[in-house]
Amino acid sequence: MTTPFPFTAVVGQDDLRLALLLNAVSPAVGGVLVRGEKGTAKSTAVRALSALIPEVAVVPGCRFSCDPAAPDPGCPDGPHVPGAGESRPARMVELPVGASEDRLVGALDIERALAEGVKAFEPGLLADAHRGILYVDEVNLLHDHLVDLLLDAAAMGASYVEREGVSVRHAARFLLVGTMNPEEGELRPQLLDRFGLTVEVAASREPDLRVEVVRRRLAYDDDPAAFAARWAEEETAVRARIAAARALLPQVKLGDGALRQIAATCAAFEVDGMRADIVMARTATALAAWAGRTDVLEEDVRQAALLALPHRRRRNPFDAPGLDEDKLDETLEQSGERGDDGPDQDPDPDPDPGPDGPGGGGRPPEDGPSDGGPRGEDSAEAPGTGPEQPRPQQAPGAGERTPAPATEPFRTKVLSVPGLGEGAAGRRSRARTEHGRTTGARRPNGTLTKLHLAATVQAAAPHQRARGRSGRGLLVRRDDLRQATREGREGNLVLFVVDASGSMAARRRMSAVKGAVLSLLLDAYQRRDKVGLVTFRGSSADVALPPTSSVDAAAARLESLPTGGRTPLAAGLLTAHEVLRVERLRDPARRPLVVVVTDGRATGGPEPMALASRAAGLFAAQGTACVVVDCEAGPVRLGLAGRLAGELGGPAVTLEELRADSIAGLVRDVRDTGTRRVA
Repeated sequence: MTTPFPFTAVVGQDDLRLALLLNAVSPAVGGVLVRGEKGTAKSTAVRALSALIPEVAVVPGCRFSCDPAAPDPGCPDGPHVPGAGESRPARMVELPVGASEDRLVGALDIERALAEGVKAFEPGLLADAHRGILYVDEVNLLHDHLVDLLLDAAAMGASYVEREGVSVRHAARFLLVGTMNPEEGELRPQLLDRFGLTVEVAASREPDLRVEVVRRRLAYDDDPAAFAARWAEEETAVRARIAAARALLPQVKLGDGALRQIAATCAAFEVDGMRADIVMARTATALAAWAGRTDVLEEDVRQAALLALPHRRRRNPFDAPGLDEDKLDETLEQSGERGDDGPDQDPDPDPDPGPDGPGGGGRPPEDGPSDGGPRGEDSAEAPGTGPEQPRPQQAPGAGERTPAPATEPFRTKVLSVPGLGEGAAGRRSRARTEHGRTTGARRPNGTLTKLHLAATVQAAAPHQRARGRSGRGLLVRRDDLRQATREGREGNLVLFVVDASGSMAARRRMSAVKGAVLSLLLDAYQRRDKVGLVTFRGSSADVALPPTSSVDAAAARLESLPTGGRTPLAAGLLTAHEVLRVERLRDPARRPLVVVVTDGRATGGPEPMALASRAAGLFAAQGTACVVVDCEAGPVRLGLAGRLAGELGGPAVTLEELRADSIAGLVRDVRDTGTRRVA
């Protein structure tokens, strides 16, 4: 077994350490979501925590890890008689991004059920993680329905499995930890709200801390066992403190004054629902227990707010997470009436922030590394400019205008790729998926997951006499089993090709154009698409953002987009064509949708319109789905965008028709529908 990196040897990351420890003390807090750039010790800290969780007593032979002192009366392996059990370390179970629903919650062994008549339930990862840690790396890349199942089980403390002929319920109480890199896309606000706490992590910019990171990592790589032995005493102390805090937790008093502060804070920050209040109350209680106190103080409420509220204030993908600490302090001061509800005394916070103090989620030390405390061994990686940090805007050059602000986004019409795809699950275009309405059946390729009962019976029926079946019932063999094929929706690659030339900046059109693209980006976020951004102006085209799942990164690039110069339309189309060629090699199942935002003009160089026409023909020849957003304005219109759309093989829509509630778009839809019917 590989020796894990010690939790107490991780450099820095005080918020991360504290959030993990609070969940270890009180799993009812609801888990923690760790957001941060690559190489910041997110995974290392989570794996290191598993060694600090106290051992658990289990019923021998129980696949669901029942507690022998109080076994689950509904355990599928039960009933169990209360008594002595055996101890084992708490498990840390990792959920792969590509896991299926059956792998997560468990399933009936359909082949044995049909061929042998045995109802055999195979537990999933939720059962394995009971009374331990369930770790989901890159949780933002996990399919939404799996995240829903995961968070439902974490909230209810139980998993309910309804499968073909089987209904199973088993306990599933675990410490849920998810990590994600915002560069690869965000979680929906509804899913963010289901995580109890969230932590933003970043690599330290202090040279001394970075040196210490490298020093410890190299020492660990040279001799993991010896390095772990050096930190054994600190690990034992933290393990004992977790056990002591767990024992103290039921005695912690949450007074009315603290409850008022919690309610006032959630109201002041306009947090939706009541989950934030409950999570803050549980977190503040865990903070008091971790500090060895039985009373919740104002400092506990403040720290709980910093961990529980930032992600709940994010209502759309373009909102930056965070909390105004000055406003928080003002709210706590106005609502802070401790009186009879708690000791009227000055808290004495630990001067060294970290897991050893109630305010341990604060700031990293500024004077260099300390001797102990969790710090990230991967944080030595040089920080890059992430998508949430827009590239610095440079002063406009010759023929270049200052970037125009975008207008308010609006709800757009649904743009989809025709045909039937097989890409990643999403909400845009029709596709064959694991979830959706049943459209047919096929022989299973590998493990059978969704049985098509009627097709299975039809396949088995003609062979009953040959199999010697003369009475009632049906003899089914493995070759008769049929997998149900289902149709749902997929996410696409929406590649925006935006004209940023001088003609687009005329008559203040660029603000409206940016507002339209921002609206389409918001639509792409809601439909689980990847997005990319190509811009063209002057004499060339640029890939402003390679294909990514982070729509807020695209929004940041769009906001800082300068305009001016000629219109190299052909260069923009050819650059987009190359982006799609490379992306097909990386993700061949994801179908592209190219959205060209232009007035259709082409200037600069010899025969610019002819070159643009030939470039557009490449998309039409490959059958790439394209839409042209016609940005032409004014009383006299040349119709160049409509001509370009015809050459691309797709429709053209105006900025007004792009709106979902547009009367012009409605009239156009009716007209097109009537034309198709006549044809």
